[in-house]
Amino acid sequence: MESRRSFIKKTATASSAVIVAPTIIPASAFGANDRINAAVLGVNGRGKSHIKSLMVQDNVQVTTLCDPDMNILKQRQTDFKETYKKEVALEQDLRRVMDNPDIDVVSIASPNHWHALSVIWACQAGKDVYVEKPGSHNIWEGRKMVEAAQKYDRIVQHGVQLRSSPAINEAIELMRDGYIGRVYMARGLVFRWRGDIGDQGFSPVPEGVDYDLWTGPAPKRPFTKNLVHYNWHWHWDYGNGDVGNQGIHETDLCMWGLDVGLPTKITSMGGKFLWDDCKEVPEVLTSVYNYPEENKIIQFEVRPWCTNTEEGATVGNIFYGDKGILVVNGYDKYKTYLGQNREPGKSGEDGGESGTGMDRGAGGTDGHFANFIEAVRKHDKSILNGPVETAHLASGLAHLGNIAYRMDRVLTFNPGSEKFVNDSEADKMLTRNYRPDFVVPNKV
Repeated sequence: MESRRSFIKKTATASSAVIVAPTIIPASAFGANDRINAAVLGVNGRGKSHIKSLMVQDNVQVTTLCDPDMNILKQRQTDFKETYKKEVALEQDLRRVMDNPDIDVVSIASPNHWHALSVIWACQAGKDVYVEKPGSHNIWEGRKMVEAAQKYDRIVQHGVQLRSSPAINEAIELMRDGYIGRVYMARGLVFRWRGDIGDQGFSPVPEGVDYDLWTGPAPKRPFTKNLVHYNWHWHWDYGNGDVGNQGIHETDLCMWGLDVGLPTKITSMGGKFLWDDCKEVPEVLTSVYNYPEENKIIQFEVRPWCTNTEEGATVGNIFYGDKGILVVNGYDKYKTYLGQNREPGKSGEDGGESGTGMDRGAGGTDGHFANFIEAVRKHDKSILNGPVETAHLASGLAHLGNIAYRMDRVLTFNPGSEKFVNDSEADKMLTRNYRPDFVVPNKV
């Protein structure tokens, strides 16, 4: 595989036609030694929130936007100038971002199949990283992310912002202190409104879209609007279904609250019951993760349409102890109920703006980015609320549930080796075949 550096040299002429904004000015020219220059990779969905959250941080400047779709890039450039009265550079190819020495951090909001390789390339280039959930598209590449962050001594924050929520941290401490007794079970709930997406068939690649770059490490299918842009979530080669989308917040909290790693027994059942569309992933999925040695268990449910709430939550977590239960509703609030009579106990929420959504306030995306930037300035990964290890484990739990569903049987897993026990067929699903020039390396 050619290096990013050699790639830049070979494509210098071509790149001049891609960049449609002024060359980035070196950070030293701004007269602020501690200014952090940031690039955002993937600006169609969550990347818009990344831009906003980075731009509210003290002495942080988004200098570059990167996306394989130049049409979206130009719109974001216009939006950026209108909002911040500043220019921003555009790149279609993230390899040029990695080779730009004036960029200090990258935030990654590209499709799932790009996350791990982007993190690894950024670490190799000496940049610190904020990566959206899930951190990885499969378990093997999640481990490679951890190895890259450690080898190159980089700061890598996983985008599970509830770890920065004061209320959720308070809830975790209550469980650690035994407030609801011995906590033996957690449930994760992802009941999102996911409708029929139809099947749009194949079509020519739209002008301005570099589909080869969009595809990156994944198999290259004929172009279809079934994938580009959002609905890749529902196709195995690119996404991980809702357990690997919204669900990563909840898989992470299940593991955090129970104080466990990856399980040893996994089973999943589900299917498509509502829509005859092009989704490959199940609409409904129920997964059970068993920890016999710890005497703990996780149950996880994905539902797509009309449903009841559970303890008032449609997205969240429920923890069960021998003295009561603790319910996390959304990103920033919790309640407890004690004893057989379900007496209301302690509760909390972040309040203010953070209590109204996932982006604002101490417990939202803004606060999670603030924690990331503080760790970057101090070069201290110990203060990260969502370090790279959480990206690997929370994503890994979702991957294990998906593998069990696809294998249609109970699986036995060895968390130490991160392999299935005497199951070479299931082991094949721990990784993937990568396209040339987009290979997640065995040795990072």
